[in-house]
Amino acid sequence: MNWKSGIVMEEFLWISSLMAVSLVCWWTDSSRLDLVRNISEIEGGDYGRPGLSHVTVASSLRDGFDEVEVWLQTFGPGTRTPIHRHACEEVFVVLKGGGTLYLAAASSSDDRPGTPVGFPIGSNTTFRIPVNDVHQVWNTDEEQDLQFVVVISRPPVKVYTYQDWNTKHAEAKLMFPYHWDRNFFTP
Repeated sequence: MNWKSGIVMEEFLWISSLMAVSLVCWWTDSSRLDLVRNISEIEGGDYGRPGLSHVTVASSLRDGFDEVEVWLQTFGPGTRTPIHRHACEEVFVVLKGGGTLYLAAASSSDDRPGTPVGFPIGSNTTFRIPVNDVHQVWNTDEEQDLQFVVVISRPPVKVYTYQDWNTKHAEAKLMFPYHWDRNFFTP
């Protein structure tokens, strides 16, 4: 096994572990969540972002999850996330389509993200976002949707958005509760 296979296997095992934890949480607290759900019956939306389809499959606020949250997101051609960061880990499993992950390391000594590194992503790939690393995901395919499952730790997520890659960290705008959590959030 070469080092790339080892990393892929490690990512797979990490994702499998998170999914197992999610299933155990579902199983042990069935009073809050049906054991089996049809994703097409779970309310979702574009949340004011044309080209986005977001479904929260398992939610901290709606379903009582403490450790993880699971999303299904579809980005139409050209759709992208805002440039943002959050104090949680995030793992993506790409189901279809292609795009680019832009990532600026949080360890940068500068007071702003700076120039990101672009990583190609596509069907059957997985990637993770380290805690507080500024990032953005783009569907760069002109014809096909980009669809992925996202698992985040420590929900509900507090998102800091940036106007551009040169926005100072101190000037990033806090978005909390985030768009898809607003219907379930009670201060």
